[in-house]
Amino acid sequence: MSDSRITPETAPQAEETSREARYNPAEIEPRWQDRWAADTELYAVEPAASGKPKYYVLEMLPYPSGKLHMGHVRNYSIGDALARYQWMNGYNVLHPMGWDAFGLPAENAAIKNNTPPREWTLSNIAAMKQQMARLGLSYDWQNEVTTCLPDYYRWNQWFFLRMYEKGLAYRKQSKVNWCPQCATVLANEQVINGYCWRHEDQLVEQRDLEQWFFRITNYAQDLLDGLDQLEGWPEKVRTMQRNWIGRSEGAEVEFGVEDSASAPKDENRKGNCVLQPREDLKLTKDKITVFTTRIDTIFGASSVQLAPEHPLVKQFAADDKKLDAEVKELIAQQAKAREEGDIGAIEKRGVFTGHYAVNPFNNERLPIWVGNYILADYGTGAIMSVPAHDERDFEFAKKYDLEVRVVVLPRRITDPATGKEEEAMLPYTPADSLLINSGEFNTLGNEEAQHKMAAFAEEHGFGRAKVTFRLKDWGVSRQRYWGTPIPIIYCEKDGIVPVPDDQLPVLLPENIAITQQNGSPLSHVPEFLNTTCPKCGGPARRETDTMDTFVDSSWYFYRYTSAKNDKAPFDSNAIDYWFPIDQYIGGVEHAILHLIYSRFWTKVMRDLGLIKNSEPAERLFTQGMVIKDGAKMSKSKGNVISPDEMIGRYGADATRAYALFAAPPDRDLDWQENGVAGVSRFLGRVYRLVTQYAERARAAKGTDATATTPAAQAIQRKLHQTIRKITEDFAGRWHFNTCIAAIMELVNALYAAEPAIAAGEISDAVLADALGKLVLLLAPFAPYLACELWEQLGESGAILRAPWPQYDEALAREDEVEIPVQLNGKLRSVIRVAAGAPQEALRDAALADEKVKAALDGRSVAKVIIVPGKMVNLVVK
Repeated sequence: MSDSRITPETAPQAEETSREARYNPAEIEPRWQDRWAADTELYAVEPAASGKPKYYVLEMLPYPSGKLHMGHVRNYSIGDALARYQWMNGYNVLHPMGWDAFGLPAENAAIKNNTPPREWTLSNIAAMKQQMARLGLSYDWQNEVTTCLPDYYRWNQWFFLRMYEKGLAYRKQSKVNWCPQCATVLANEQVINGYCWRHEDQLVEQRDLEQWFFRITNYAQDLLDGLDQLEGWPEKVRTMQRNWIGRSEGAEVEFGVEDSASAPKDENRKGNCVLQPREDLKLTKDKITVFTTRIDTIFGASSVQLAPEHPLVKQFAADDKKLDAEVKELIAQQAKAREEGDIGAIEKRGVFTGHYAVNPFNNERLPIWVGNYILADYGTGAIMSVPAHDERDFEFAKKYDLEVRVVVLPRRITDPATGKEEEAMLPYTPADSLLINSGEFNTLGNEEAQHKMAAFAEEHGFGRAKVTFRLKDWGVSRQRYWGTPIPIIYCEKDGIVPVPDDQLPVLLPENIAITQQNGSPLSHVPEFLNTTCPKCGGPARRETDTMDTFVDSSWYFYRYTSAKNDKAPFDSNAIDYWFPIDQYIGGVEHAILHLIYSRFWTKVMRDLGLIKNSEPAERLFTQGMVIKDGAKMSKSKGNVISPDEMIGRYGADATRAYALFAAPPDRDLDWQENGVAGVSRFLGRVYRLVTQYAERARAAKGTDATATTPAAQAIQRKLHQTIRKITEDFAGRWHFNTCIAAIMELVNALYAAEPAIAAGEISDAVLADALGKLVLLLAPFAPYLACELWEQLGESGAILRAPWPQYDEALAREDEVEIPVQLNGKLRSVIRVAAGAPQEALRDAALADEKVKAALDGRSVAKVIIVPGKMVNLVVK
């Protein structure tokens, strides 16, 4: 069966006038929607004691913007098909849904429409929930979660307090990312190439604010190690997280700072020389800490360079007006580079401070420079510059005439143009060479030198081996209203005081003025701001920042297991049963946002003793985007297709099935309305076929369905091949497009067999078996139509609980197969042989074929290459 035979545009059509029954989804689907809604237990989970294996399938919860878009429909259709398939395979399925209901869009909409965020959000939830019901999605609404309601965000606050107790939540003054449009702080993960993740055209600014942070860096190694266990996650996502965590092995080295009062004067202030070691150096109490992954090159350092906002630079500039002005210019250059989105592309500029550091390995005086390409919040904000062995340092050294000292033996390389061996050109940093010009470490290999030099630094008290991470702590303070209030009180007497558990939740006041001016909106609400210190009983004030909404989505899927629990965030016994999530489904754009935060949260809860699992989801599937007119569907581009419009024209089944049929789920889908129309016509063909023979099928129910004629055997073979195809696809690659194409081919085969049915060559029992299994195969993809036809076939009970059909390998096996025949690798003919024919039979059939004989034209066959069941290749001289 070829996957390319049927496409959305070529989906089977039939003359409707040839059938009495007419497929009318506008009549069928609302009727079944009402019946499903009346059965509150239809999608409910069963107790763990049911003895059934569990299956937790979850799509990422949506933000309640008011309307579903086709990206939602695609995501939810994938999860819904999987959930229905697992129910039919006898699993106890948890398939919940909820709302990521706090956040910026609601607050902005409130400002724009003069509607309180709560009212706007809850009305949107009601509208989207109605859309989901019309789509026929199989959600267990008894465990619905809405993150903006106190019964949920109370536990955000409870978790915050537990983290505060463990030192994982802390407050500090920090340079933060500020989005002018959002009017709030963004986490590092929410800044994409210098721009806001929500506003792709808004450059992010840098501001100094006092903020609350979660110490996610404590879990950097745990997060990294855990990726090796997530074999069911896409490698792309795991790679993105590895790169974001950014583990580097190296060493920290402390360079002393020379006391400038006793140092020789550098009148020209060029800072372009390295003096020989001096024994009479006097040092200040200051230290410059540098992290390097190549401590083996430290004897080649010709300067130490600091970020413009390094504390030592401020100290130097305080007494030097010229330096102060030059540093401010470097800061301005850095800010401009951030605005342009790529700090790494900045033109490298620097200024000599007039001060010297001392290399602790050889006591050499190194000029201290300030570089505009060095960031205060990256690493230690200081580097040792080794021009001979670092491209960036080499560029800087050539610009400012700094010494370039080779300390790694160059390897000889072959010039591809001349074939001659030459020394590698500077800069170079081979990882497997030998040290030179490095004192007692000469002749050591690079790796051995790194270990010995780090140990030497630790032994002498000026350094140590060190592992660093690119990952930074998660800033969770937001200067907005519509979020979880941070449960902290500030008392003049007692300082920072956590809100006691019995005073949770700290309720978000309703209907306040949101101006986006003068700080957090809650700071302008006296009845919220002013409170009593729970420790001393005196007057105090509340924290007025709210939490990042990624806090809400970091643990929501745990709440689904016991959403009505008012004693704890969840029942730990329920977590033991349901976790990890068996299949999580959502966009790859969340790889270093929600997905890394949720992994962090899981590990924190594990360490708090609340859960036993270390990862939230065993398998992750990232679906492709929905594209229209060459771009991702979005309101700003004006290319959004409404699901309601598609459902009104073609029905929910056709809309959902097209979303699964038009492309493999992991690929982008190019939306074409004529494709939806084609799928709708196909569903009409199924409806007409089943309804035409439903009465005969009901009468034959339970009778012997053995196929005794070639026509019956052909239908039975196609049926079992289709069952096998779809079953294997659900267990593997999830190419639901080819699953639906396989069902289409089965339907084509049944239509083509109508003359044989009329002639009695296919018994009613065989026909009934084929139609019943066809409907079961359709159920995960078009549940409304499947339920309707299941009932017409005389079946009782929910099709959701009907057993998934099993295929018989013997019945699915072809009697004959087509084998291509090649001459010297070029296709010359196709032969039909018995399935499983031995190689001798394949060879004889190929040589006997008339087209092959003609192509041979008397030439002799030197060799016959046979790939059983695949091809025959004749090597001809």
